[in-house]
Parts: sequence; structure tokens; C-alpha cells
Amino acid sequence: MRIADNPALEIAIEAANLLELPVVVYFSVIPNYPNANLRHYHFMEQGLRDVEADAAERGVGFVLRRHPDNSLEAFLEEVGAGLLIGDENPCREPERWRQVLAKRLRLPYWTVDADVVVPSRVFGRDYFLLHHLRPHLERELPRFLVPVKRTRLNHEWKRPKNLASYPLSQDITQGFDKLDRSIGPVDTFTGGTHAALKRLRAFVNSELADYETKRNHPEVKGTSRLSPYLHFGNVSPITIGLAVEKAVAEGKAPASARKRYLDELIGWRELSVLLVRYNQNYDNWECAEPWARKTLLEHAGDPRPARYTFEQLEQARTHDELWNAAQREMVETGWMHNFMRMYWAKKILEWSPDPARAFEWAVILNDRYELDGRDPNGYAGIAWAIVGKHDRPWFDRPVFGTIRPMSGASTAKKFDAERYIAQTRAPGVG
Repeated sequence: MRIADNPALEIAIEAANLLELPVVVYFSVIPNYPNANLRHYHFMEQGLRDVEADAAERGVGFVLRRHPDNSLEAFLEEVGAGLLIGDENPCREPERWRQVLAKRLRLPYWTVDADVVVPSRVFGRDYFLLHHLRPHLERELPRFLVPVKRTRLNHEWKRPKNLASYPLSQDITQGFDKLDRSIGPVDTFTGGTHAALKRLRAFVNSELADYETKRNHPEVKGTSRLSPYLHFGNVSPITIGLAVEKAVAEGKAPASARKRYLDELIGWRELSVLLVRYNQNYDNWECAEPWARKTLLEHAGDPRPARYTFEQLEQARTHDELWNAAQREMVETGWMHNFMRMYWAKKILEWSPDPARAFEWAVILNDRYELDGRDPNGYAGIAWAIVGKHDRPWFDRPVFGTIRPMSGASTAKKFDAERYIAQTRAPGVG
């Protein structure tokens, strides 16, 4: 959901110039996007306003329609489309929609992998560990981590008089009676490319220099906090990567900070996308490697140090104030610090009836409250924490088996845990 640095749009413009046609961006709003609620729709709507404004500057049209008047096929007929170009998304439902659409359309339909730096198809497989992927990734980066070519559109879109488009001055969820509105919008993030670029500038100019030392300090939020914008496609990872490289070249941050940050932005993120693309069980415990499955089953009957229901976890009612703080951060702000996400998921494994339930509960909570939920990065993170995906066996211990453990005592020593807890403590709570 962006105009800037969008390879799919640039390919559309190049094709349109060859065909001597204009370009229009079409967006369909449905009331039942899987696991989405009012929080997600609100953030999305903010981002769509930027899309509409930025498209107009390029001479590109923008049309938004809502269920039930949102048939893409009808719109293509209405405007006499010659070619359809779309994004790629490896998650189950969007991929199924594209496959169904491709069989029904009577015109060429191209998809572009505009969500990553190196397109997933270049690798053609997933990888067990990041250091297995890394050499292949580094070989491809000089070809793909480059500015997106911007093409001038020769034929400006002129909207026909009677062409319907839902105005973004109105609530795009109006009348969606079955939409979950219990999870409301947050004021910690504003959706859209303009807000994403503002956050990016603040990060590369003021925060990247200290990234290596502060990135694992939840109390100071020493990360870029760009994941919601990446999830909704408001900003390209190429835009971010090039901005980081530029900051290092200008002496604003050391080269080691660049390496560490790009490992997260490109390495772990693209490893996660490959997991989702090539493993149909990416969002459940069946994605576990054989060694992890074996050890978890062997320890499935171990006594748990504590047992909590899903409702207790959701309401942050555990004995562990550090864990409660992480859960509250997610519920109240729509985002959780990366370091705390690991601890959060590890404890769900330790306190749940079994590994399958732990994975299921972590996915539900992540997808329900995180602005960057319902995303390959989230699923891979949960898989790493609970079933050892993209990790190696550790020392054997109760409940975890040889899955890497995390304890509250050791985790709290690595940063100012009391300060972090205080930041998310409810008013009036001691």
C-alpha cells in the first residue's frame, strides 16, 4: 500500500507506456479479512489516504470500493483494462485468492514480489538456519538493494464521470456489522507512507548509531519500529536499506550498525517469508523440525511451573510482571519490542497445556493485537521461540526439552526491567 519505491507500480507504468494506456490503482475493502479487526482497518485506512494523494502526484488513478460493490472483475470490465498487475503475499488466504482470480480472468495477470529486497522465487526454497541463507542473500544484494527505477507515466489517468469510488473521508468499515471492533485503534502509530518515512528519518539520523547497544533494551525502544509499516507495505525494505547505507556513508552511524540492522531487515525477514512460502504449516506447531518435535513430545507431560488459561494470558494476569508488561505493551500500543517477543512466546510454551496449544495461543494474540501481526515475521518468530525453527538444539531441561529456554531472572538482567514494567503498568497499580 504505497506509491513510493513500489516495483509493482513501476512495472505497471512501464507496461502502460508501451500499451499507450493510463494506470489506475484499485483497492477492494472486504469486511472479513482473516483475523483483522478495527485496529488493523483503521491503520490501513490512514495508509490509503497517502496512496491516493501520492498516486495523484504521479498521474495515477485511485479507486476504492467496498463490499458488496467491490468485484475486481466488474471493475476491469468497466475501465476496459488491458493488463492487471498485483502484489505477492505468501500467506495462505491471499495466495489462494490470487490462484482463484488467475483462473477466472480473461486478461493477463502479473504479480510482483514487492514486499522484500530479493524476490523469494530467486531462492526457490526455504532454509533451516539464517547462516545457510546468508551467503545466497549476500550474493544477490548488489543486484536488488538498489534504487527502484522511477518511470514517468505518459498517459495520465482521467477518471470517467460516473466511475464510483468510495471516499476516504468516510469510514471504510461503516456498516461492517461482523467486524471485531473490540480491539480499537492506537495512537502510538499513524498508518501510511508519510508517517513511515518520518519514522525512518528519525531512526537513521538519531538512533541507528546506537542500534547495536540499544536494540535489546525494551525500556528505551532502541529499534526502528518500522514493522507495522513494512507489514502494510507503506514503506519498502529497499527504501529502508538504502537509507541505512546512506547514513553510514555520511558518518551518522558505524558500518557495524548497518550490518546488524540489515541482518534483521533483510536476513531474518526474508528467511521468514521463505518459511511461509514453502511450509504450509507456518502458523502451527507442525512446522517444527523433527528434533524439536521429538524433544517437545518427550517433555509434554512435564509439570509446568505455572498454568494459565488463554483468557488469563490475554488479560496479562500472570505471576510474571515482566511478561505482563510485554503483553500490555502489545494490547495497548499495537506493538511489542523485538526482544520481549522472544521471552513472551517462550513463556507461553512454559505455561500452556502443550506445545500445539502454546503455538495456537501465541498466534491468536499476535494476530489480534499487533499492527504487524498476520505476517511472516510474526509466524517465524513464534516458530523460533516455541518449536526451535531456524535455531539449534540447546541443553535439555524440563518442559522445553532442547528448545532454547529464556528465564525471567536472566532476561531481566539484560536491561532495566523495572523501568520497562513501569512504562506499561496500568494507572493506579503499584
